[in-house]
Amino acid sequence: MTAIDEKWGQIPWIGAPVDAGAGSQEGPNPDGRGSSRDFEGGSIYWNPGAGAHEVHGDIRMHYGRIGGSGSFLGYPVTDELGCPDGVGRFNHFEGGSIYWTPNTGAHEVHGAIRDLWSQMGWERSFLRYPVSDEMGPPDNRNNRFQGGHVTWTQAGGPVAHNSNPID
Repeated sequence: MTAIDEKWGQIPWIGAPVDAGAGSQEGPNPDGRGSSRDFEGGSIYWNPGAGAHEVHGDIRMHYGRIGGSGSFLGYPVTDELGCPDGVGRFNHFEGGSIYWTPNTGAHEVHGAIRDLWSQMGWERSFLRYPVSDEMGPPDNRNNRFQGGHVTWTQAGGPVAHNSNPID
């Protein structure tokens, strides 16, 4: 029994494995660092550093669009969890996080912008939830949030800006 099989046994709501044509067995990921398996209600990823964690719903869809475990986000380090406010949900990954609410959809936050948002109290800060992925050229990055935005430059680091809330 693999770690993915054990995780599957802990979360029956994820459903049966999806038949990928060659069977529904767990398979290695192209990066060679771990493996994954798709189920009716989500996917379970495993690697030796993070263990086995599930990703589902809109967060899973966004993770896949970004490139999944082969992207800058890497492997999940948490299952999908609810935020303290009871509204949002999130998964943390090796290289960042994806947050979701019914009003904002799923958006990623990573690097120094994520670090500042974390220090401010995540969604409990005046910024609230992200409404965009991190964007911009490598030397001038930003993320938009419901209550403002965070900019980052190499010279200035991350800076939070308050604005009128956007929903």
